[in-house]
Amino acid sequence: MEQNFQTSFIPKKPMVEQTTPGKRSVGLFLIIAIIVFFSMVLGAAGAYFYKGVLTGNVTKMEKDLNLAKNSFEPTEISKLQILDKRLNSSNEILSSHIAISPIFEALEALTLKTIRYTKFSYDLSDNGILVKMSGQAVGYRSIALQADLFSKNKNLIDPNFSNLTLDNQGNVLFDLEFSVDKNFVNYKEALKTRSDNAS
Repeated sequence: MEQNFQTSFIPKKPMVEQTTPGKRSVGLFLIIAIIVFFSMVLGAAGAYFYKGVLTGNVTKMEKDLNLAKNSFEPTEISKLQILDKRLNSSNEILSSHIAISPIFEALEALTLKTIRYTKFSYDLSDNGILVKMSGQAVGYRSIALQADLFSKNKNLIDPNFSNLTLDNQGNVLFDLEFSVDKNFVNYKEALKTRSDNAS
């Protein structure tokens, strides 16, 4: 019997099995991380270029503003600024100025012919003006009628006749006190009222 001997010592089959690595699957977190990374890079690049555009715009606007400033004469600008300050100051003075003439006009319109005034004074306060007067009336009836007329006028607040005494001729001497709202004697408001009445 013949035996078949293998004369080659090189094995025909590999002795150790070789395994080839399979495809790895890409994870969801890796995809999200890549997207976030690229969006951050794009955002940073966009912000950098946008900053450059804004800087260029600001520089251009500063140049335009300087050209506009230089086109005006600086002396004229300083004159206009001084004029503006004067106008603002005069407006403040005018708005706080008190004119007593509306009180005299109201007294002229409301005073009866049987009454005359001998003294007039006023005191300024934060709320308005307190007017103090003295006068002479033909009789008590005249004072009663005058008090009624004053009480119907909205500008003369709380008229009060006091110290009623008779003089030698039978006339009644009296003191009168009332207040007036500041708006009634405000010079600016008085000018508006006069211009409205004139038109």
